[in-house]
Amino acid sequence: MLRQTIIILALVATVALPFALRPKQVSAEKADETLVLVTPHNEAIRHEYGRGFRDWYRAKTGKTVAIDWRVIGGTSEIARFLEGEYVASFQNIWTQKLGKPWSVEVQAGFQNPKLPADALAIVKEARAAFLVSEAACGIDLFFGGGTYDFDKQAKAGRIVDSGILKKHPEWFTDAVIPRSYAGEEYWDKEGRWIGCVLSAYGVIFNRDSLKRLGIEHEPQQWADLQDPRLMGEVALCDPTKSGSIAKAFENVVQEQMQRRLIALTKENPQGNAKVREAKAVREGWLAGLRLLQIAGANARYFTDTSQKPPIDVAAGNCAVGMCIDFYGRQQEEAVKRRGFSGRIGYSSPAGGSVSSVDPVALLRGAKNKEVAVAFIEYVLSMEGQKLWNFQAGAAGGPERFALRRLPVRRDFYAHSEWAALRSDPEAQPFEQKEQLIYRNEWTGGVFREMAFVIRIMCQDTHGELTTAWRAINAAPPKARAEALAVLGDLSTVDYDRTGKEIRAALGSKNKVDEIHMANELGATFRRNYERAEAIARAGTR
Repeated sequence: MLRQTIIILALVATVALPFALRPKQVSAEKADETLVLVTPHNEAIRHEYGRGFRDWYRAKTGKTVAIDWRVIGGTSEIARFLEGEYVASFQNIWTQKLGKPWSVEVQAGFQNPKLPADALAIVKEARAAFLVSEAACGIDLFFGGGTYDFDKQAKAGRIVDSGILKKHPEWFTDAVIPRSYAGEEYWDKEGRWIGCVLSAYGVIFNRDSLKRLGIEHEPQQWADLQDPRLMGEVALCDPTKSGSIAKAFENVVQEQMQRRLIALTKENPQGNAKVREAKAVREGWLAGLRLLQIAGANARYFTDTSQKPPIDVAAGNCAVGMCIDFYGRQQEEAVKRRGFSGRIGYSSPAGGSVSSVDPVALLRGAKNKEVAVAFIEYVLSMEGQKLWNFQAGAAGGPERFALRRLPVRRDFYAHSEWAALRSDPEAQPFEQKEQLIYRNEWTGGVFREMAFVIRIMCQDTHGELTTAWRAINAAPPKARAEALAVLGDLSTVDYDRTGKEIRAALGSKNKVDEIHMANELGATFRRNYERAEAIARAGTR
């Protein structure tokens, strides 16, 4: 009996101890204010910004605030959630308050920013009504993600102007938060979203694993992921599931386009600039896809979440992985904390990655609008910016976690006296010598299509791709060159076809068209990969 009692008490203690030891937080019932946020940010960011904002808000207003974090997945999952919630909310307003009939056309059209001129009058009326409504989703703020996702939310009408541009015009200048930098927009001109921290992309690597594979050169460029010794050692994400990694893949393609443009300009500086650019875009598109194709051939897997590759590289399950810069730096930091200093490294390719922003935005119909706007103000203030890159425990910095991210405010980097307090004092994102200039007109219009093509090319056909790649690496030079040419035949997904036929299939109202396109492309890639394998094997006989 005593033994059973001890076991039961031990089980109770195991369950209760984490709750007993967790930091005290103000409950919604006891707080003066409540703030509800949806975010893809990790627990470290949620902890530090939750604590920091509570302290800042109390000092500023004398009031307490309870923060309710809603974590439902990545930006893709958040987007689907918001769309569904606003459909339900606006349907209630449209039918109950306005007394209008609900229909499939109204549901499809009221969040559509590109209604055709011949759209039904009632659909146009619904769209106009939604844009002035207080339709709500039960959440006040959307915090974190990429500009692509926030721009879609803004155009749909689900996020609204917070008033920060008018309240703090001194922040929105080239000296503080520029409107754009290196081709990337840093805030919406209508104030619907504001970038609050920078994100770049690069390669995380495990030095022990590289040594095991006989690789002495640490990866510094995207092209390093093509090393055949990395076969089965590269951690990648499905670009149709992870918006951040799709952005990283876009950086790879844009880098090749930019390099090709520079080369063509040197070859013929007096030539027609528009013709030269068009050629560079098309040739760079194919070069970028081929680079990613071989990186995909080296891939161990394609995961759904961008947080998995850094963890697996740190554990030694993969030698290298593509990731967002702060995931790489945070994993490097975590390994150092555990006493394994120097085993993990991270590098952003010089001239191969832009610095885009993670925004914050006020959601339509926010119940706690005043405190939500205050949160945006805090994140953009210098007090909030310090949390991104100050060391844990430093004055004005994070309490427990070094976030290892780069603030968006340009004037932050002008404070040389903060170098000793920063986690990454050498990082100067506005002073890079080699800079990738993002050009939205090159790939922005085919961003979704690019992710779709890469998924079919590398992930859906991964078995055939890796088999061909293994055979190619075992082949003599002549057979290898011939097989690589077949493997890299991307004529069915060239820039023009992607922007027309593939885009039309993905944008079709009939989802069967997308499936047909996926099947067609998959079959073409499999045939090419099987042919490449046959050529390589024939050359070894």
